[in-house]
Amino acid sequence: MNICIFAASSSKIDRSYIDAASRLGSLLAAGDHKIIYGGGGIGLMGALADAAMKKGASITGVIPAFMQKNGWGHETLDEVIITEDMGSRKKKMFELSDAVIALPGGIGTLEELTEAITMKQLGLFRGPLVILNTNSYYNNFIGFLESIIQKGFMRHVHKEIWSVAESPEQAIEAVVNYKDWHDDPASIARI
Repeated sequence: MNICIFAASSSKIDRSYIDAASRLGSLLAAGDHKIIYGGGGIGLMGALADAAMKKGASITGVIPAFMQKNGWGHETLDEVIITEDMGSRKKKMFELSDAVIALPGGIGTLEELTEAITMKQLGLFRGPLVILNTNSYYNNFIGFLESIIQKGFMRHVHKEIWSVAESPEQAIEAVVNYKDWHDDPASIARI
């Protein structure tokens, strides 16, 4: 399965986040999954890619030209796709992927995650979407999603768009055991 990973590029974070990203990379490789990710060489992106490549995984990095030009890309990936901008980067990552796992990250990761939720809500992406909640990182975000549902901005059934995993092992299990959340998402997208 081709699995898209959204993750932080920051390296100024607690070691436990880096360890979880490395473990996920190793597990994806062991499961013979292909990794599609943002192409970064540091932070959670770099840790995931390094661990996965060490175990023989196939990895495609998708990176905007300005990031590649600034030297932010990983130097030893199997394949690098250079895009014009951030929007075309996300579009390409979704096109290449069967599933999404969002690791902890900054505003860029959060933006990617919310777009994935939107695409699933509209039926434009049908694969599993897993939020890897390392160290309860996403608790406030998940609470905010609950609030959106409680206040009527999304339907209760929309809660089934994503699943939450507390460990890399649970994230892989959620992807592998995924059942589509709705037969016709577009029919209930409008509230």
